[in-house]
Amino acid sequence: MRARQIFTSGLCVLCCCLLSGAAVASDSFSRSEGLNLNSFVRQGDVAAHVVLRSGTQPRLIVAFPAGNSGVGLWFDAVTPAATWTLASPVRPLSEKDAKGRALHGVTFEARLHAATLVPKQALLSSIRVLRDYQGAGTAPREVLTAAQVHGDSMAWARDRLDGAPGYALRLKIVDGALRDGRFVAGADGAITLAVTALTGETPLTPVAGSALLNDRALPDAGAREALEFLSYREKFLAGSWRFDTYFGRDTLMSVRLLMPALQPRAVETGLRSVLERLSADGQVAHEEDIGEFAILDHRKKDGTLSAAPVYDYKMIDGDYLLAPVAQAWLLDDPRGTARATAFLAGPLDGAHAGDAMMRNIRYVAAQTAAFVRAPTWQHLVGLKPGVPVGDWRDSNDGLGGGRYPYDVNAILVPAALQAASALYRSGLLAAYATPADRAMLDGLAHAAAVWRDKAPALFAVTVPHAVAEQAIGAYARSLGVPAAPALKAIGNAPVHFQALSLAADGIPIKVQNSDDGFALLFARPGARQLERMAATLAAPFPAGLMTPVGMLVANPVFASKGEQARFDQGAYHGTVVWSWQQALAAAGLARQIARSDLPAATRVRLRHAQACLWRAIDATRAMQSSELWSWRYIGGHYQVTAFGANGGDVDESNAAQLWSTVFLAIPPPRDAGRGCSD
Repeated sequence: MRARQIFTSGLCVLCCCLLSGAAVASDSFSRSEGLNLNSFVRQGDVAAHVVLRSGTQPRLIVAFPAGNSGVGLWFDAVTPAATWTLASPVRPLSEKDAKGRALHGVTFEARLHAATLVPKQALLSSIRVLRDYQGAGTAPREVLTAAQVHGDSMAWARDRLDGAPGYALRLKIVDGALRDGRFVAGADGAITLAVTALTGETPLTPVAGSALLNDRALPDAGAREALEFLSYREKFLAGSWRFDTYFGRDTLMSVRLLMPALQPRAVETGLRSVLERLSADGQVAHEEDIGEFAILDHRKKDGTLSAAPVYDYKMIDGDYLLAPVAQAWLLDDPRGTARATAFLAGPLDGAHAGDAMMRNIRYVAAQTAAFVRAPTWQHLVGLKPGVPVGDWRDSNDGLGGGRYPYDVNAILVPAALQAASALYRSGLLAAYATPADRAMLDGLAHAAAVWRDKAPALFAVTVPHAVAEQAIGAYARSLGVPAAPALKAIGNAPVHFQALSLAADGIPIKVQNSDDGFALLFARPGARQLERMAATLAAPFPAGLMTPVGMLVANPVFASKGEQARFDQGAYHGTVVWSWQQALAAAGLARQIARSDLPAATRVRLRHAQACLWRAIDATRAMQSSELWSWRYIGGHYQVTAFGANGGDVDESNAAQLWSTVFLAIPPPRDAGRGCSD
């Protein structure tokens, strides 16, 4: 719809704003990825991520970690495709709104080579609102705001729904003209806009430099920039622009992988943020609704305008990550061991952090007890009723329609039980356990052993050689990729791997997957298990997961055609590469190779897998801090493509992702990349 037809919310308050002072230099960085030009700024009360999306569907978004808020403007389609450039640097500024309240944001000039540019929809609200609009094209009517046009400027401003300081977006013509609600190019065929974007949400407290990382952190400037933008005293942010707030699983995995390079206070910020958000019965919160999105939640549920955070507990994997990560810090890291008693005794919600830890352990023990009594697939930990997601593969097709995830049941559950047992035996939990907990705590080690010994077999898949050979050839032809390296890798043997998940009837979803990385990091697999894991990881696609542009997180070569369609190169958890999954495998392989109890042949296979993985990591360094990427096969070569740049991609990748910065704590082996042959 045209700008002059945009709905009004009744809360529109044009900002009569005065610049509080000249914009000054700031900590900033930029990166281009696919169709997106990203610019990040963080200084004082300002933290902002500008996303300019080029192509036939231009878009402008500014995301703020403060309150997970943002402003966005979507434009009508343009032909031909147009490209944004920054005509001036993004600079921080602070202003007062019409009521004299502080707003913080950025100003910059953006240039688009297009004849006309017609605003379609502006949104000033929570990033969750912008994210939902980007995905579904709808937004709550109460947040919609009419444009105010004055001469060569167009502006949107509104208070938050509860009357708190809100948001503002202003566009002023620098080159071109504003006519009848549309921007028109100047004589040079381009439109240049001066953009101001602001939020009134409360700023977070930034953490950077030596307060965040120690001297073991690797000198990776791009990863450091991304990590610093996502790190605050209150919490870590999962990723920007789409996840500018707390995510439980992302926090736990990032803290675990970054732990050697993080300062103690940073580690404990992550752990404490998870403990603070536990449910009453000990479940780990997945995501938090804060700021205006929390208000929208409360309006629906109780009719109030409360901004109290609302926590989402639909995921199941975070519940079983907390204890292993806590063990890694409180028991296995000498820095954490020295601080463990004080950390657990720290005040939290009228009690102590140790009380929250015990709540989680009780929940884990209760949820896993049925399998200990009768270890059948019916007693595995399944997704919650009516919810199609539950682990890190949290897109609707991520588990292939399965209900029992491999990573949760075969790896994370036994790891959680074992870690809880270790914490109990250490004596750290004595002050927080009750007499009624004694039998449960005494049984944790046995429970861990049952899960460790019985659960993995339920996911085991064996494909006879003749069937595997035919499937690899057919799938390779359908994708236009070579089959010869894959067929060479399997030789004359059957193919063994762990199913991605089990369906509701216990039948394995026969999709190869990267989730063995969790076992490499959190478990102590036997030699045969490790050799099978190494083969899956290192075998050339489509016999395994390895490509020259990264380790894929899924390979449906042995699945049905219908299942293969769920896992293509445009699927969020399909035949694509996730940076942090490569890091998980790299850290896990290093951990297993350091063992002294493995046969020489097993160590050789692990080192081969390590070499192949690091060759792929080194080949895609430019993408390392991104969330994920895809690929195409052209001219006899695999090529990286930015996820979200193709019309068939279901979403877009974040340019800064918390768990994609973890290579700061994962040094490559001395012979990284050497010793891998196709």
